[in-house]
Amino acid sequence: MALLLVGFFFFLSTQESSAQEKERKVIQLSGIILNADSTDAVPGVNVYVPKKGRGTSSGRYGYFSLPVLEGDSVIFSFIGMQRQTYKVPAVMNEDKISLIVTMQTDEIALAEIEVMPFPTEEEFKRQLLAMNYDAPMAMDARGSLSPETLLRYAEGMQASGNENWRNFQQGQVMQIQDRYGPRPFTLVDPFAWSRFIQSIKRGDLKKRD
Repeated sequence: MALLLVGFFFFLSTQESSAQEKERKVIQLSGIILNADSTDAVPGVNVYVPKKGRGTSSGRYGYFSLPVLEGDSVIFSFIGMQRQTYKVPAVMNEDKISLIVTMQTDEIALAEIEVMPFPTEEEFKRQLLAMNYDAPMAMDARGSLSPETLLRYAEGMQASGNENWRNFQQGQVMQIQDRYGPRPFTLVDPFAWSRFIQSIKRGDLKKRD
């Protein structure tokens, strides 16, 4: 008899809770998630209702949309940012809510770590003193680098940032010329011939000792 009474009261409580659940209005919660400066969208933010086990994540432009119920607590979480909670009002006249959520950076101070190539400082000093190092730079009689050494280093030196940028710009110009018209042919260019003749008159092409 006691088990029947317990079962009956449990059934009544379940029916009452389900009835209350049905009375809660469904709200469409949507919005945009930005960083602390409100300048960039934050994609991949987890947006979920913990008690219901449902949720979504923000898209490429920080937009999200999630159906919730009146009175739900919505969690916004992302690695490296502080977790935020939004409480849906218990009574809503409308069936949608629009939010602009700003996520704050979660700064964690860690202890300083010093990375050493050797287990101890004494081992590092011992290995450094034991190194057999010969300077590859050959000096001439005046104390400067010899031309052969400079040439060898120049051949193995990579292009600088300015050279890479200039080569890139030249490649872009040539690509545009090939797309919209033929490249200029200086052999039939009268202006190029004029500059060539003037250089001959000035003696620019004469061999200098």
